[in-house]
Amino acid sequence: MTKKAVVILSGGLDSTTCMGIAQDCGYEVYPITFDYGQRQLREIENARSVASFYGAADRHKVISLAFLKEFGGSALTDLSIDVPPAGVSGTASDIPVTYVPGRNLLFLSIATSYAEVIGAEAIYIGVNALDYSGYPDCRPEFIRKVEEVMALATRVGVEGVPIRIETPLIHWTKAEIIREGERLGVPYGLTTSCYNGQDEACGECDSCRLRLKGFEAAGLSDPIAYRGGEE
Repeated sequence: MTKKAVVILSGGLDSTTCMGIAQDCGYEVYPITFDYGQRQLREIENARSVASFYGAADRHKVISLAFLKEFGGSALTDLSIDVPPAGVSGTASDIPVTYVPGRNLLFLSIATSYAEVIGAEAIYIGVNALDYSGYPDCRPEFIRKVEEVMALATRVGVEGVPIRIETPLIHWTKAEIIREGERLGVPYGLTTSCYNGQDEACGECDSCRLRLKGFEAAGLSDPIAYRGGEE
């Protein structure tokens, strides 16, 4: 019997690495991507390209969560809030304006529903607690609590076979993530990490900075284009 895993796929570096890891672990991957009104809509097209690369285009779901844009409160969903060009401290008292309230909680809830319907035993999500922007919903304790709720709230959980949340990147540096992705042949050229909604990555936002720093530390070149020719 084929084992299945839902992969929360943003079209970015981390989630695409999770696709490679899940497939390498023998799972048939079922990617799910969320359109939550983010300014970088290109990432949805990148996610489609990644899903096709892994032979999962017919299993790829793109789910609208447009109401998050209606709520606003984040530089990623509210165009009146600028994406900061400088890095952020990532401390609990300084959560950056690129944090989207409730995003990962919603993503995991919907992915759980999808996983239970298709009989998937795991959900992969590319959260990271080291080289990240200080988001509270990327921490290990958050993942553990959500997994506990999933076990209580699903039929499979009640029956004793709860769906697992797999977070293979959670304690890795960005360089370690990239090295593993290179080993697995992850198509980083199909990904985007930029918070700004442009054809080329800005190279200045926190996400771009973390990505570029990771490739440099890994001793590799980033295959995507940056505004001004930085690669």
